[in-house]
Amino acid sequence: MNLTPQKNNALKEVINIGVGRAAGLLNEMLGAHVQLQVSLIKIFEYKNFKIELSEILSDNLSIVRMPFQGSFSGTASLVFPCNSAAGLVCLLVGETAKDSDMDSIRTGALSEVGNIVLNGVMGSIGNIIEKQLNYSMPSYLEDTVLKLLSMNNPLPDSVVMLAHTHLIIERNMIEGDILLFFEDSSFDTLTDSISSAPEGSAF
Repeated sequence: MNLTPQKNNALKEVINIGVGRAAGLLNEMLGAHVQLQVSLIKIFEYKNFKIELSEILSDNLSIVRMPFQGSFSGTASLVFPCNSAAGLVCLLVGETAKDSDMDSIRTGALSEVGNIVLNGVMGSIGNIIEKQLNYSMPSYLEDTVLKLLSMNNPLPDSVVMLAHTHLIIERNMIEGDILLFFEDSSFDTLTDSISSAPEGSAF
């Protein structure tokens, strides 16, 4: 799927603003220097996305999902390969937790990070287009790419945006991906709204 340069640049700016705000909140929460960098953004039509996603993401994933509704609807997901998720949990809570407690600790820690990052991105979008978005509570799961796809259950003309991110906590790099699944014509509504927003409204 091809976007005009104007829409592509506007979309990248919005996502970068959102992850920048999320990095600031994580910095306060952790008391450590945190950077969130978006290295790549890709847009796919869902009918062509299954192969693309399987090539980009590993088979085993740690996933935080947050459905949203409003002027446009869909699901936002923060996705980590399991090794990156394990590294992030160690940085967040240390390595002293008992094995019997690690499942609940991992779920809680990654859910909180996902909540901060996804709310940062979606909040930035909502602020710029000056529209109210309603979020569901984020949920956590560990599963495969195919499971992630089936859970979103999109229509063939749905659009998926992938933002490949690096989360850097005191020189430790954790890789992850932000996936936004847009239902029906929601993505067109979003890009039209962002590209027509008054200059400077992103700030």
